[in-house]
Amino acid sequence: MNTQNTWYDYIQNDKPIPEWPYPIRYGKENEVDADVLILGGGVAGCHAAINAAKRGAKVVVVDKGPIRRSGCSGAGLDHWHAACTNPCSTLTPEEMVEGHEEYGGFQYGELGNGMTCYIAGKESYDALLDVEKMGVQVRDINDEFVGCDFRDDKTKLMFAYDYESRYTIRVAAGNIKPLMANELKRLGIKMYDFVMVTSLLTEGGKPGTRVIGATGVNVRTGEFYIFRSKATVLAMAAPGGLWVFSTELGPSGVPGLTGDGTAMAWNAGAEFHTLEGSGPSSGGLKYLPHSAANPHNTWNAVNIVDANGKEVPWVDRDGRILKTPAARHLRSPGQKFFNQMMAPYELREPRTTPDLPELIRNGEFVLPLYADLPGMSPKERRMIYGFMVGNEGCTRYGIYDVFTKAGFDPDYDMPQAPVMPPDLYNYGVWWGGIPVRQWREMGGGGGLVFDWDMKTSLDGLYVAGLQGAGVNHAGSAVTGRYAGRKAAAYARTAKEPVIERKQVDAEKSRVYAPVQRKDGMGWKELKAGLCRIMQDYCGEYKTDRTLELGLQYLHSIADSEAATVCAHNPHDLARALECQTHITVSEMIFHASIARKASCSLLGFRRLDYPQLDPPEWHKFITLKLVNGRVKIGERPMRWWLKLPYAGTYEENYKKHCGLEV
Repeated sequence: MNTQNTWYDYIQNDKPIPEWPYPIRYGKENEVDADVLILGGGVAGCHAAINAAKRGAKVVVVDKGPIRRSGCSGAGLDHWHAACTNPCSTLTPEEMVEGHEEYGGFQYGELGNGMTCYIAGKESYDALLDVEKMGVQVRDINDEFVGCDFRDDKTKLMFAYDYESRYTIRVAAGNIKPLMANELKRLGIKMYDFVMVTSLLTEGGKPGTRVIGATGVNVRTGEFYIFRSKATVLAMAAPGGLWVFSTELGPSGVPGLTGDGTAMAWNAGAEFHTLEGSGPSSGGLKYLPHSAANPHNTWNAVNIVDANGKEVPWVDRDGRILKTPAARHLRSPGQKFFNQMMAPYELREPRTTPDLPELIRNGEFVLPLYADLPGMSPKERRMIYGFMVGNEGCTRYGIYDVFTKAGFDPDYDMPQAPVMPPDLYNYGVWWGGIPVRQWREMGGGGGLVFDWDMKTSLDGLYVAGLQGAGVNHAGSAVTGRYAGRKAAAYARTAKEPVIERKQVDAEKSRVYAPVQRKDGMGWKELKAGLCRIMQDYCGEYKTDRTLELGLQYLHSIADSEAATVCAHNPHDLARALECQTHITVSEMIFHASIARKASCSLLGFRRLDYPQLDPPEWHKFITLKLVNGRVKIGERPMRWWLKLPYAGTYEENYKKHCGLEV
């Protein structure tokens, strides 16, 4: 019997609403000093902290949630990308970069970031070995999968997706974040859980100058924090929930991905690029991502059958029928390697037949569809359901634990598989729903401009993870360990920071404004309205007129409704501040979208008033930053990271800047 009371129980049964369970201390100040301040305690932040501490820096990590489980991989991980230097890989870092730049894929092709793509290829396997030392199971140590096509018997490494190139490694990492938190504790790193960072502090209190710390508010007690640092690493991931936010209708991704780091870096004067890029989303009615028998991710290569038991065919890049599950992991003739989801023809992975929606309409397949786990071999079934689904954060609790407790038996039972809309089918977005837009927070898209040191345009500020085009877990880990050691090197010679009190007081006034109001709009209503602005005025197709109208509405909301939002406790306060972040990040995207006067296939960007696709003169990066309160638009050439002052090859620049003996 469930004895826990829900909020609905309190309202329906006139029960007294419980008091806030923590002491509230609005305005109380806490001052913290560090050599290296890590903002965000997810994968990138933890790796940054560990590597900075190992180089002698006094490190502080701040996170809005509990560091033991915070971030995109807080609930677990089942595979590790870009491990090009593992002893079984046939893919080099140079080949991986070439493939992404030439053909697109996760990193927007040439409009992605070649630096982090190359760095990931060079250091991903090393980062994996780091977490193996912390206790993460990286190999088939119990010889459970001996003889399987995906296992290398010499190293006991197991591979996912592409069994020939072997650059993606399966890992049993459901406990990865607790193990990393233990390592932070062992190294004496100070951790501040449940502290929402609200702004960056700059030298003299002026935007565009050296970053010397940050401010924050405790989301349980409401206390105020002033962090002073010689170097700062921004590892707070990318914005999410900008177009869709609906906790009642379906999952809204990682709740903590609200774009706070993006907004505070913007307000501090940092330069950004490619913010106009977005991609398809399944909308508020989607299934839990990676779950419900999604055959193109965690459930990769699972058998799919219809209501009559008829098997849905799998095909390779060129449409050839693949007759066995093992064949679904092999490259097409002439294909060097393949990528997951949303990849162009050259990098397209094996998949269920792309004409499935039409075959369903014609009656050749009868809904519903199911994942035929019982029809697979015992080891294949165990690998998909017990290993992958049982370790991946998106499925470990919401699917594996729930299904298991309900009596689900993969030897006999088949979970229902969703059907996606036809216009999303070729993207591999298998969790169904109503298609809308979303910023490519998981797609290696736009973000902060940074150099080969992972340093942003602001002195003292480094970037890692999704804000640094980390793309996935491995990319976030690699950019974190890289940025951490570079920030530590900078801090050794940096002068002591001096906080400008006026800047702190202005931020305190902004932060606590919602709790000063006795009544007003709730944060959730405001959030829903802001999403509607993005849907209506920055949607699938854009014009100058709709984009300008969207900006006007955002400004109007900021001056009216947003100025009335009230907060009754520290939790509400954090959500209200996230709405202010939402307004800032949305404005940034509108400005970038207005600036690109062309349609762009790589960015999924369509302008009705500029319909020509990919005109040569617009084959460039659009940059923007805030200067004296005004948006300044700029541009950078393709592969600018290989032009002056970085003229040379990827390998030459990496050796010069990585901070390692290579």
